[in-house]
Amino acid sequence: MKYMTEFRDGKIAGKIARAINSESNKKIRIMEFCGGHTISLLKYGIQDLLPDNIEMVSGPGCPVCVTSKAEIDAAIELSENPDVILASFGDMIRVPGASMSLRQSKAKGSDIRIVYSPDDAVKIAGDNPDKKIVFFAVGFETTAPVTASSVKLAESMNLKNYFVLSAHKTTPGILSALLAEEVRLDGFICPGHVTAITGTAMYKPLTDAGKPCVVSGFEPLDILSSILLVVRQVETGIAKTEISYSRVVAPSGNLRAQQIMNEVFSPTDAVWRGIGVIPDNGLKADGDYKRFNACAEFDIEIETDEKETKGCICDKILRGLNKPTDCKLFNSACTPEDPIGACMVSDEGTCSIYYRFGRKGKTVA
Repeated sequence: MKYMTEFRDGKIAGKIARAINSESNKKIRIMEFCGGHTISLLKYGIQDLLPDNIEMVSGPGCPVCVTSKAEIDAAIELSENPDVILASFGDMIRVPGASMSLRQSKAKGSDIRIVYSPDDAVKIAGDNPDKKIVFFAVGFETTAPVTASSVKLAESMNLKNYFVLSAHKTTPGILSALLAEEVRLDGFICPGHVTAITGTAMYKPLTDAGKPCVVSGFEPLDILSSILLVVRQVETGIAKTEISYSRVVAPSGNLRAQQIMNEVFSPTDAVWRGIGVIPDNGLKADGDYKRFNACAEFDIEIETDEKETKGCICDKILRGLNKPTDCKLFNSACTPEDPIGACMVSDEGTCSIYYRFGRKGKTVA
């Protein structure tokens, strides 16, 4: 309970908010990359504490939301193979592919099992030697080391029936892609848990482009403090990377986790839902671990050309061009119980967050 009291202190929040209001004069658009940050911004009413000249813009930092239809379709195709057991995190089974979701495939008889860790999928492989077990792996650098560790575990157990369908995506490429977007951004609240793995070096292209970066935790005071640091950089014309989450994040990141990822995975092109292909921005099991690569084992090629469902603007929401409330389907045809777009599925999806907490946000002209 320590951090729940220390980092949610209303008096301290008010003091930081007053500092933001007094020190901020310019119109500033700040992107919070991570869905966890968006949750705190809306859940705790942080946006209501900010002056009218500051606008927070939600970014593409929800791994479920940016998993492409083609990757989901590949998972569905594998699940329909009678020799395959597909293991997946719970969020992923509800995300729409081109024609159906994994949940619908399961209803039709596919053997799809929800797991809480890749190691659970390794256990399924050990318990079912007559089946091929495919773990549908999603997430950024936060979860990729755990997937890599599961591959090394399967190797140590001499399992020949464990494979990974990797939809993992890495962060540096998307940050560079955001710089090329038409949306105006003046600074970034950077993802704390991703940076705990990667370290801060990946933000150099952003700061070189004059965009302040502050790595933040997820409690209300974390985010308010990070906004204040971005404001101070913008107002003084400085662009550098600062860490306001030092209790978790070090500049060098987690070297052991980086080592495990580099041992098991190599870079590959990745399709980001609503954004497109980003070169060398995905991860695939390769080298000594290539036999664990489901795409190689089952001769699957992920399509790179996809269109969003008619009427859905998830592509624009993920790029920070629109808010969920700009979508005609939001809270009508598209709800968490019956999602049309990927942003409404995960708890960290921007549409799901806006639906649950009912905030529209502000727009800076």
